[in-house]
Amino acid sequence: MAGLQVERRGQTVWLTLDRPEVRNALDDRLIATIRDTARALAGDGTVRAVVLAGNGPAFCAGADLGWMQRMREHDEVRNLDDAMVVAEMFHAVAALPMPVVARVHGPALGGGAGLLAASDIVIAADDTTLGFTEARVGILPATIAPYVIRRIGLAAARRLFLRAHRLDAAEARAVGLIDEVCRPEALDETVQARLEELALGAPSAHRATKALLAQLAPLPDAATRQRTAEAIARQRVSDEGQEGLRAFLDRRRPRWQAADSDA
Repeated sequence: MAGLQVERRGQTVWLTLDRPEVRNALDDRLIATIRDTARALAGDGTVRAVVLAGNGPAFCAGADLGWMQRMREHDEVRNLDDAMVVAEMFHAVAALPMPVVARVHGPALGGGAGLLAASDIVIAADDTTLGFTEARVGILPATIAPYVIRRIGLAAARRLFLRAHRLDAAEARAVGLIDEVCRPEALDETVQARLEELALGAPSAHRATKALLAQLAPLPDAATRQRTAEAIARQRVSDEGQEGLRAFLDRRRPRWQAADSDA
């Protein structure tokens, strides 16, 4: 598939982002593939758990540079179409009826951090770096916001979104984005231990538990997903959104940062 390995290991399906040459950055093809694969898995009653992982030195370094360049050149309508696919990808992962375990190492930025927020159990190597750095390039973490808020609460999400800094594994665990931290060499062993624990639970109990949690802390409905997609599409075509993305692609500081430094 387009940048995604799908491997069945007994009753667990491993979804491994497989674009190591770009640190598993998300582009439109990979996003649609994750969405479609998750939707297909949702109806498979033989799957007990899903693992999200990344091939190579990173879990997911955020958005692909080539995709960002194309989005910068598109109008708001086209940006909205693309943002809706992103919103539906996160929803498809979060709505999976079986437990979703994220196996994380290296950078997990932007959309990569969003995939963690959509997961049920997050196990990370101590070399993991997370961040919602969108504001620093003039945009915002819109489509991932409902899942981050659902996982760590509004106050923590607000702080992380506005500071837009990078967190190490310890800080990410303290705020609730990560559940367990281990040495990189112990990552697979730790993930396997959690999968064995999950196997002790009844599949119907897991599915009923996730369904109940979705009622108590609802996933974003279609209108909310549309609203988040509209927010990022609108910001991408704004003056500062265009400047921020252009500066990021040019590997320079955006104008507002230069202005702040001169103050």
